Amino acid sequence: MKLKIITHERIVFEGEVDELVIQTKSGQMGILKDHIPITTALDIGVTKAIINGKNKYFATMGGIFQFKDNIATILTDVCEDGCEIDVTRASEAKRRAEARLADASAKVNAERAQAALARSLARLKAALNK
Repeated sequence: MKLKIITHERIVFEGEVDELVIQTKSGQMGILKDHIPITTALDIGVTKAIINGKNKYFATMGGIFQFKDNIATILTDVCEDGCEIDVTRASEAKRRAEARLADASAKVNAERAQAALARSLARLKAALNK
C-alpha cells in the first residue's frame, strides 16, 4: 500500500509500506493492505510504518488519516521523521513542560503545557525508536 504524509510545508514521506500503526483520538490502530476505507482524527503521537520488515517512525502532531483503495494519507500540521529529530531539543522541551506542570504557584495554562509535553514525548519516542 502507498503512504503519503503531508504537512502545509512539504511532503514528509511518500512511498510503499507493508503496515501502519497510527495514533487516533480513540487509541492505536493498525492498518494493513486491503483495509476497509476509513477516515479518522489523529492524536499527537507516533506513526510507525513497516517497510520490508523494518520500522520507520514519525512524530505526528494530530491531523487526519484517510485510507481508501490501498492509499493511506496523513494530513497534519506538523510531522517529523524520527531520524531527523533533535533529541537534545526534544528532551529540553519535555523538561520545560514537566516543570511548568509541576510548578503549582505559576499561572500555567495546563492544557497548553500538557500538549507541549505530549509533543515532546512523541518526538522522543519517534527519535529513539528509529
